[in-house]
Amino acid sequence: MTASLMQTPEFFDQAPSIVMVDALARTLGAAQGGVIEYCYLDAVKLAGHSCPTVAGAWLMTRVALARLYPGQTPHRGEVRVAMRGPQDEGVVGVIASVAGLVTGAAGSGGFQGLAGRHTRRDLMTYGVPMRGEMRFTRLDNGQSVEVSHHPEAAARPAELRMQMQAALAPQATTAQIDSFGQTWQGWVRAMLIDHADDPELITVED
Repeated sequence: MTASLMQTPEFFDQAPSIVMVDALARTLGAAQGGVIEYCYLDAVKLAGHSCPTVAGAWLMTRVALARLYPGQTPHRGEVRVAMRGPQDEGVVGVIASVAGLVTGAAGSGGFQGLAGRHTRRDLMTYGVPMRGEMRFTRLDNGQSVEVSHHPEAAARPAELRMQMQAALAPQATTAQIDSFGQTWQGWVRAMLIDHADDPELITVED
């Protein structure tokens, strides 16, 4: 086996993971007992980048599932996810994709199931009126929880704006791009590590 070509910030491995049990994965022999552990790096690979939005989506999903399944392992494929905003608005689609990765919830193109079971199709909806930013609902008992992300709870680095402008300029140097990237990921780290359980970062509406 060759060494991985992908090098990422160390805190990716330190961020809280989300463990799910997926009956479909168990049935098809993809994971023993259906247990699947998702890590923040999985969300980064899905989105192609790491940012406050991806981190917020990760933490909102983690908090919502913990509320819906207290002291239990959440069931993948058995949770409906609704977004307040339309799919093409801002970062709504990015947030939904991270939640869908973990929960299995999908739109009209999702898995249609086997023998009437394990359906993932139409478990992700958009433009749903609610107080929160997104709503998670258990299919078995109808219990739901709404969550929202407030990135301002983790102080934005003062130098970030100037570094971003420099990094995005056509004449940006490697040093300027690297400097911005380090500061940017430092902000993401603060959310995922220092504020992972901060009730001001992820608010809950039961």
